[in-house]
Amino acid sequence: MSPIICFGQQPCGFFPKRFLWAKIVTARRLQCEIGGEIIFFFHDSDHDPRETATVLRERRTGNEQSLNFQFANKIQKQFSPLYAKRLLPDWQEKMARQLPNYVSLDLAEHFKTGAAANAADFCRDMYERMGLLDGVRVERSSDPAFRRNAAAIDDFFVDVQWEGETVRARHRDGKLLLHKGGNNYLELPPQPFERTQISPTRDTRLRWMQSVICCTHYVAGAGEREYLNEADAPGVTFVQRDDVADSGLAYIGD
Repeated sequence: MSPIICFGQQPCGFFPKRFLWAKIVTARRLQCEIGGEIIFFFHDSDHDPRETATVLRERRTGNEQSLNFQFANKIQKQFSPLYAKRLLPDWQEKMARQLPNYVSLDLAEHFKTGAAANAADFCRDMYERMGLLDGVRVERSSDPAFRRNAAAIDDFFVDVQWEGETVRARHRDGKLLLHKGGNNYLELPPQPFERTQISPTRDTRLRWMQSVICCTHYVAGAGEREYLNEADAPGVTFVQRDDVADSGLAYIGD
């Protein structure tokens, strides 16, 4: 069986965080050693807008600045999955004017040429234009075909309609819940759903992903190793990603 080397990550900034870059570097090095294919499990069903915060250093002063997308409305920002978070039409133009203070002109130009209308597509397209996905197959957790083929799980989210938007509701005890912070939840009216609307929680993500990808090696970050139940992927070799300085900063080609 030819090796399948996988790593997983939510969209993590319009320039990816350095820990994602380190996963890619680790996967490529492993591929040079054992051969096989690299698959990026792109978990664009996540809904947390903090995932896409892009932390850059100002080139002149070295001061750090956290930049992020601007979404169409408050419901999308709080509750919509990243693949359904629509971007404000003028956000990209305004952000492009700031970027030369933080990144090279070439990278700023890559940013300006993007045409994606939602956060997940914008991130994925930027990573591709930066050359990070060359030779890498991307599997998206939002893909209906992926969801249809994935194993059944008992702990999951459901993408449903609410107030005219697609939102990611936690399914618990037969209820559809939106987390409003702390112990506060908003219960949505019941509605039918099917497999193509389901995505995993943190605790069921590995088993759900592996039921489709069937990887032989998984490159994991330090935080992942703390919560992954490796028993959910029997026979898989888990590989710690390379250490990288300033792991939470954006990777801009340095």
